[in-house]
Amino acid sequence: MPPDVPAPPPRSWRIALPHSTAAVPIARALVRTALADLDAPADSDTAELLTAELVANAVEHTDGSGPIELVVELLASGCQVEVHDHDPGPPGDLSRLLPGVAPDPWQEHGRGLLLIRALSSACGHRPTEYGKAVWFTLRSAPTPPGPPAPRD
Repeated sequence: MPPDVPAPPPRSWRIALPHSTAAVPIARALVRTALADLDAPADSDTAELLTAELVANAVEHTDGSGPIELVVELLASGCQVEVHDHDPGPPGDLSRLLPGVAPDPWQEHGRGLLLIRALSSACGHRPTEYGKAVWFTLRSAPTPPGPPAPRD
């Protein structure tokens, strides 16, 4: 690129996280910062909540011998957030719930993936070279309406 042309802004963030419960609030703050930095049109509150669920699952369900990584990518239609861990085993069920099937409200666990399924526009997992990535996408947040037009 010629020296007088500014570099395009980054389209993604990739951040290593500690393998501890401290990773959850760190990931929440990082996803909010990344979305602001990328000028992503997605709802950052929803992104924070779903990111916290993915990171908490990675901390709880992996043995701590490998890193956890957060990837936030700006898409034309919103954003995608991935959490990478070293365990190749698939996460719980990320498919949509069948009609008439509901999670047990008395169970202490199991609502995180339900939230991800319900609030994201898409979600899933894929194998990586060192384990897996669990991801969700959020569509662009609707633009709030402007002030009402003046009345004559």
